Amino acid sequence: MQKTTLEQWRMFKAVVEYGGFSQAAQAVHKSQSTVHHAVGKLEESLGTPLFKLEGRKAILTDNGELLLRRGRFLLEEVARIETVAKALSTGIEASLSVAVDSAFPQELIFRVLQRISIKFPQLKVEVVETVLSGANEAVAERRATLGISPLMMDSGLNEEICQVAFVAVAKEGHPLHQLERLLTYEDLKAHRQIVVRDSSAKAPASAGWLGSEQRWTVSHMRTSIDLVCKGIGYAWLPLPSIQQYLDEGLLLPLNLERGSRRTVSFYLNYADSDSLGPAARELLGELRYRTMNMPS
Repeated sequence: MQKTTLEQWRMFKAVVEYGGFSQAAQAVHKSQSTVHHAVGKLEESLGTPLFKLEGRKAILTDNGELLLRRGRFLLEEVARIETVAKALSTGIEASLSVAVDSAFPQELIFRVLQRISIKFPQLKVEVVETVLSGANEAVAERRATLGISPLMMDSGLNEEICQVAFVAVAKEGHPLHQLERLLTYEDLKAHRQIVVRDSSAKAPASAGWLGSEQRWTVSHMRTSIDLVCKGIGYAWLPLPSIQQYLDEGLLLPLNLERGSRRTVSFYLNYADSDSLGPAARELLGELRYRTMNMPS
């Protein structure tokens, strides 16, 4: 017979994640004495202290750190089992949340979601717009069922679905276009670069060349495109999102001696294939089909 309960592990995890017994009690809507009792019973059952007091703050012991990792795995596995059971019992899921990196071709994901909605008309769809590691964070925290990201997940399943070209561009008439020679990165340093901030709150990443002495950082790819179109700076932008502006001559590629174009792989990421419902599986298949022959 098991000596510990899932509730005790949840309280232990909450104390660590929220920074103390009082904060954990508020977060899980329990009394502080209830949280203390649960953690105390867990320590008693395990036969080892999980926390030590430093002043008025509870700090994890070495054993506590080790057991916390095991406990998190236990709770994540229970959550997966419950999700699978729900999918088995209810059939078609009521809602589907997809975290999509803002550099991924928007028209493509919209067409896919529209087709899914035709097949599952009662399905509620949420699109979480992210940047870099934001999609993977949303999947890991179960705020999204599926993620489309330029980065692979450390845990879970990763499937490369396409490659997208990023092109260094500036508005026609920009001073960099007036140099009329091959440009170097030294040339770029003297001009304003527009970059998009990673939307992850816990482990933000960076990508590409970030060497400009003048830099504006924005939160959305659309903002970056608008700023470049207004001549405020230059940026490496996803080709599918700016093809129209290139065709119209509003934006022009920078004539760099190297690195003017780079190709980025995009991955379809999800935590557990067993927990995916019919609508999510249909979306996976539709995305695979529509990106099969997509040019990079």
